[in-house]
Amino acid sequence: MPRPETTRRSAAAGMTMVTVGAMTANIAAYLLHLPAGRWLGPAGYGEFASLLAAQLVLAVPALALQTVVAREAVHGSSVAVLRRLGFRCAAAAGVVALVLVPVVAWALDTSVAGAAGSLVTAPLLVLLAGEQGLLQGSGRFGALSVVLATAGVAKVVPAVVVLMLGGGPGAALFAGAVGTGLTAVVAAALVGRGDRAEPGRSPVPSAGAVLRASQVQLALIALTSLDLLLARVVLDPDSAGLYALGAVATKVAFWLPQAVGVVLYPRMADPAESAAAVRSALTVLVGLGAALVAAAAVCAPLVPLLVGDAYQPVQSLLWMFALQGACLSVLQGALLSAIAGERTHLALVAWAGLAVEAILMLTVASTIEQFVGIAVGVAAVTAAVVAVLAVRAAGASVPAPDPENGTAPHRGR
Repeated sequence: MPRPETTRRSAAAGMTMVTVGAMTANIAAYLLHLPAGRWLGPAGYGEFASLLAAQLVLAVPALALQTVVAREAVHGSSVAVLRRLGFRCAAAAGVVALVLVPVVAWALDTSVAGAAGSLVTAPLLVLLAGEQGLLQGSGRFGALSVVLATAGVAKVVPAVVVLMLGGGPGAALFAGAVGTGLTAVVAAALVGRGDRAEPGRSPVPSAGAVLRASQVQLALIALTSLDLLLARVVLDPDSAGLYALGAVATKVAFWLPQAVGVVLYPRMADPAESAAAVRSALTVLVGLGAALVAAAAVCAPLVPLLVGDAYQPVQSLLWMFALQGACLSVLQGALLSAIAGERTHLALVAWAGLAVEAILMLTVASTIEQFVGIAVGVAAVTAAVVAVLAVRAAGASVPAPDPENGTAPHRGR
């Protein structure tokens, strides 16, 4: 059994590597918003941001697949079995994306080409997520860091080039999809074929496992995107564009600490370590969230300098957008533990929060300030409730000590 000091050092090293990769990807993603906001203008940028949000919602199967693949890799499933699961999920995501193109174009008032450019990324993200899950479940965080960084850069650079050449939102998003597909190929090469499992001996995860994880991830992603989508429906185009830029701070505070959940997730999937891993993850996420909110307040005056005076009205609200992202980051950590321990019913709280947010935004909110105020309130309450339930559930699931050696047995299949 590893010593606690060794475990903490390994976790810290893994978080450092994944953070480097994730930060590279996130910095690239945020840099995309700067030229897009300046070259497309508030109205065009509002369309671009709403298509990115729609893309994120349809990428839910990718996020769910990565968590299921990582969990099942911890439990002994082979690379070949888990990769076949990824292929099936990618095919399903492609069909759904094709069907939803005209629906998204109508709902967001964009062109069909723009919606297609956004949604074509979905099946490619699923393929990439399957490979990332294999690296995560096996604890290969150095290779995972490389894949995360490559994915971010390969998605953003082609999109920026297209925008620079005068292309619209759809063309830029399609160019990013090509980069995502190439990254999936690179990730598969890094993973390799893996060990050959004996026929019938490798655990085979069901599609139902991915569906259950998907509804958890869908609730989370919907909470991170609903305000942005409804802002485009309720607010005027310029106000929606201002809100979209402020929401960049939400995304920073939400995605920047993601290494915490990525590294501690395999321990969350092990009943013997789950309770300690959940508590550690939530503690670190709260601390990082507080630091990011403070940083947003300090850096707010830079907004007009970076993206132009047209976006100055959102400057004083930047810390609130960051607070929303910090709360959602804590919620993400709690929901990841629910997937790891197959307690996906905890997502019901997130779904309830989503319903409350939608009702309030459609019936009460009419300004940017009201939109972000509702978003922060719902995120804070939902995160607190789910975090408490997750800690209690993880503690209750700790296996009894083995009477022969005094240690808690690991889960096996």
